[in-house]
Amino acid sequence: MRLSTDDLYLLGQCAISAAMQAGQLIAKSAHTAVVVNSKDGGTSLAARVVTEIDHLSQEIILQTLRPTCASYDLALLSEESPDDGARLQHDYFWCIDPLDGTLPFIEGVPGYSVSIALVSRAGEALIGVVYDPLTQTLYRAIKGEGAWQNQHAFKPAPPAPVLTFITDKSFAQDPLYHATQAALQQIAVELGYTGAKLRLQGGAALNACQALTEAPACYFKFPKQDKGGGSVWDYAATACLFQEAGAPVSDIHGKPLLLNPNGSTFMNHSGVLYCSDQAIADSMIRLYQQLRQG
Repeated sequence: MRLSTDDLYLLGQCAISAAMQAGQLIAKSAHTAVVVNSKDGGTSLAARVVTEIDHLSQEIILQTLRPTCASYDLALLSEESPDDGARLQHDYFWCIDPLDGTLPFIEGVPGYSVSIALVSRAGEALIGVVYDPLTQTLYRAIKGEGAWQNQHAFKPAPPAPVLTFITDKSFAQDPLYHATQAALQQIAVELGYTGAKLRLQGGAALNACQALTEAPACYFKFPKQDKGGGSVWDYAATACLFQEAGAPVSDIHGKPLLLNPNGSTFMNHSGVLYCSDQAIADSMIRLYQQLRQG
């Protein structure tokens, strides 16, 4: 089954409704005590924590999206449910992170959001929706229809003198951390900026969005041996946003993100790279090649 432009519009509206309903629950729960449990989600703390709000948010989203699965023959992949492999058999699937940035949510700091995408079996994100319940900001995109922030077509931020780099808190323990810090300053100067700043924060969806809204900026994650590095539901929605905004998004080698892998959903083998322009992306791809050789 091939989805039409009208189909994508209607499905996009469903994704927006689901994300905003879930976001309302998350916002109401942001300053209340929640039970924190652990799960097998990777090696970092951020990947292992889960709360009742993650599960409640997922159920709200699925209540809205399940009927579309029957109507359009869609599969489901959601972080807090087992991967049943249906995404490999259907032409399209919903890719859902009901609470991206669970650790920031637990800590009571910004960085958490709802992330929903519609992905083709070939691994292309056709719809991307990210909702920030803290600021009530909605980022959305549909293939061929551009990227939007709330009610306005997305416009790149005026360029700032400092180049901002964003990655996860766990990067502070990475063996490449100190070498990368020095190299980022050099990249910034070479590209004509006064300097660079590196921010360690989470979660993945809003990190990527900030690489667009706070240009010049880059959100990156290097590959690693341990499982983790985020999963496809961390990146599918923002991949669509970046594509529609005309900004580069890829793995750390410059290849397209593999958003429907056969096997593990983890992205630790490839890394991710979201940049506000191609010159920054090219510099980061070269940097990783140099660091790996060194």
